[in-house]
Amino acid sequence: MNNKILLTAALISSSFLAVAQQNKTTYAITGDGNNDFVWMNIRQVDLTTGQITQTLFERSKTNFVITDVNTKKSINQSEFANQNIMGSSNYPTSTFVAGAAYDKRSNKLFFTPMRMAELRWLDLNIKNETPQFYSMKPSAFKVLNPNDEATNITRMVIGADGIGYALSNDGNHLFSFTTGKKPVVTDLGNIIDADQNNGVSIHNKCTSWGGDMIADAFGKLYVISASHVVFVIDINSRIATYQGSIKDLPAGYTTNAAAVNDEGDVVVASANMFDGFYKFKMTDLAAQKMIGSDIKYNASDFANANLLFQKDADAKNNYATSKVPVTPITISSDTKVFPNPVTNSNFNILLDSKTNGVNTIIVSDLAGRVVVTNKSSVSKGTQTVNMKMNPNTSKGIYMVKVLDESNTIILNEKIIVQ
Repeated sequence: MNNKILLTAALISSSFLAVAQQNKTTYAITGDGNNDFVWMNIRQVDLTTGQITQTLFERSKTNFVITDVNTKKSINQSEFANQNIMGSSNYPTSTFVAGAAYDKRSNKLFFTPMRMAELRWLDLNIKNETPQFYSMKPSAFKVLNPNDEATNITRMVIGADGIGYALSNDGNHLFSFTTGKKPVVTDLGNIIDADQNNGVSIHNKCTSWGGDMIADAFGKLYVISASHVVFVIDINSRIATYQGSIKDLPAGYTTNAAAVNDEGDVVVASANMFDGFYKFKMTDLAAQKMIGSDIKYNASDFANANLLFQKDADAKNNYATSKVPVTPITISSDTKVFPNPVTNSNFNILLDSKTNGVNTIIVSDLAGRVVVTNKSSVSKGTQTVNMKMNPNTSKGIYMVKVLDESNTIILNEKIIVQ
């Protein structure tokens, strides 16, 4: 196997009723153009046409500010006037980017530069010509060796639960991260190969490293490796099940970037070929070329907010809503969520904590989409926590989940909003 190709193409490139997703754009990490393999630029792509529509950040040309969220120290473009930007850890994308994720709620583009154990993000809410980047060194990333190809992060996505997920090349570290002002990063552990994979391992360097990661509307993650191999990951068990390999792609076309379009197709791009974009359905993995798509820029990663199988989840939600009883329901006497049904946009949770700490409370619909989250400090013993929902929240069934500081689920109950 050609390790040079692997390094460049796979590692470095490497409400209750839902409205149909309308996010035809994706953010792409690209080079400067034909025959340029320096993936440091951030561009916007129309997934319908496959054309570049906007450049948000271009190396050596775009002014910027990058701020360390811990030290509050900021650096701007002027400090790199006479420096080699590719050799500086302070330049936003200096060591190339292979893993990125877009969070629609906060309107931020998260990424990890190669050979740097840092989480960075671009705040897209800033409406001026100077992009605002932020960086942090999570303690959870201490297990990563920036000089080891295996532990570099090359796949990243925001899941249906609103949590970010990042995966190392070798599949031994699946990280979760929140998307607030100061993200909390947790190492969830290694990915486990399903028994039925018949020897196709997510840890295999030749078949399963690099590429990208997307999420579906039912809470699953999908790894699309640089070598066209597809796995679906159950987040709770961390088990990866082999789905097959993408068919009908040109020889030498690595699948380094992946995103879901409005129709629910997966659009992919290559980091080492200038041959446009291809799309396929997850049900058959048969690729078709997008005629007229961009052939000037290659891409090491895509990031957008669309979820796979969103239409299926919407249909399921519509059915579930039609079945919600209009009369009060009987709630078990041992319930810890009350009042239930919820009639005035807020409810209480009865917690019995064994230690002092911080719990994470997540309210989501039946498709796993997060409606509201809250961090609550708890003391040892029994206490009541109040949760407020948006008054405009649609009527229906929701799940209330409480996680402790180790991300262990300590409560999981249904509520009805009337």
